[in-house]
Amino acid sequence: MLASGMAYIPSLPDPNAPPVRINLLSDTQTRPTPAMREAMALAEVGDEQTGDDPTTNLLQERVAALLGKQAAVFLPSGTMCNVTTTLATCRPGDEIIAHRTAHILSREGGAHAALGGFQITGLDGDDGQFSLETFRAALHPKTRYEPPQVMVSAEQTANIGGGTIWPQATLDAVAAAGKDAGLWTHIDGARLMNAVVATGISAKAMTAGWDSAWIDFSKGLGAPVGAVLAGPRAFIDEVWRWKQRLGGAMRQSGVIAAACLYALDHHVDRLADDHANARRLASGLAQIDGIEVQTPQTNLVFFKPDRTGVSGADMVAQLRRRGVVLAMMEGRIRACTHLDVSADMIEQTLDHVREIVRAA
Repeated sequence: MLASGMAYIPSLPDPNAPPVRINLLSDTQTRPTPAMREAMALAEVGDEQTGDDPTTNLLQERVAALLGKQAAVFLPSGTMCNVTTTLATCRPGDEIIAHRTAHILSREGGAHAALGGFQITGLDGDDGQFSLETFRAALHPKTRYEPPQVMVSAEQTANIGGGTIWPQATLDAVAAAGKDAGLWTHIDGARLMNAVVATGISAKAMTAGWDSAWIDFSKGLGAPVGAVLAGPRAFIDEVWRWKQRLGGAMRQSGVIAAACLYALDHHVDRLADDHANARRLASGLAQIDGIEVQTPQTNLVFFKPDRTGVSGADMVAQLRRRGVVLAMMEGRIRACTHLDVSADMIEQTLDHVREIVRAA
């Protein structure tokens, strides 16, 4: 039965709104650079579904090596990476363990339940992360009275937690405990490379204890579309079956895979610039009386202006009227820095926030 009303179609931009000058809504808002577009235009292509696209094959090989896994597959989105992973490893009625704010529980439209009949148990924990102790407490013996526990997933970085980085010791310990309990271990790598750049820990080392992991190219890495999921060869073989079923198998995908290869070569180290801009924004916001700011670890800045006399929703609306776009998320404002946001734009945003607070 179709839902009444138009709740799901994205709203078109308001034609009366001022042009967007500073887009802090998300790192998904990045546009391909001219050099990236040139790489896409010159990409050597073939039919991905018959294994004949050399650019896509190269991207998969490079990400498999980067993450230290046997094989990898190019998918249209990070959501499909998570969904194909659960479909390839779980059966209807199985239980998946994740943080209660994780993408697979709160940002993927119930896909895992709708498509696979899986139960996701959300664990509590500060900053979008659960502890080893919390994870162990959630494990239960195999019994016909409870669902089989099949997978544990960690989101690196933790989006709703504030773009926080899981400590390597915790990642290693949770992976080891998960394997001891017979669970598949999975890293949601939506902003994995942000964590790699911020910590200096290689992607291979960061994901070493985990069966599967993926990298999103359409966030901080600045590609227009795509993510790559890596893991054991037999697992990737099964993921390909679900990729086909879900309509994710493409043809001349080298055109977009070329953008991802360009990003690996040119947009990884520069993530440090986004982190610096996030710290600059957080520092400026913290100096405004009445604004509560979470210290950023990567490129996400969460803050609340409530004690200034301006609500978060009103602050977002007033900034939009000035051509600055941010998001409300879980009761806080989220600003996301990326390659299309300069240090000067950060200063302009701070000036606008000060102006709004002074007028309150």
